[in-house]
Amino acid sequence: MIQDNELFNSERAPEPVGLYPHARKVGNLLFLSGVGPRERGKKEIPGVVLDEAGKIQSYDIETQCHSVFRNIRYILEDAGSSWENIVDVTVFLTNMKDDFPTYNRLYAEYFKDNKPCRTTIEINALPTPIAIELKVIATF
Repeated sequence: MIQDNELFNSERAPEPVGLYPHARKVGNLLFLSGVGPRERGKKEIPGVVLDEAGKIQSYDIETQCHSVFRNIRYILEDAGSSWENIVDVTVFLTNMKDDFPTYNRLYAEYFKDNKPCRTTIEINALPTPIAIELKVIATF
């Protein structure tokens, strides 16, 4: 188990795209950095088709949601916590109108037993060409 105030990186979650850890433990809380749908060791982003300039040509929000939830589970489990210990979720969507219904349906499936607090925000863009990112707080 990780120690108090320790930075943590999962061996299964995608590599961070900047100078930040996957998570940090403070007391009995685990704070996750923003988690997107990328996969460890791969350049392609699940559910995303890019043009030659690297801009999103099309994307599948359902595929991205499944991948994001899987990455969060990897980080939580590898740090010694669990999905059931999630207490707060902040969701960033780049297209609330089109993507929220699918995201909300999948969220209800993944969180049917554990109902953390949740905030969903629409933003113009994320640092990489993705349509969804989650920020999570969990307990140990």
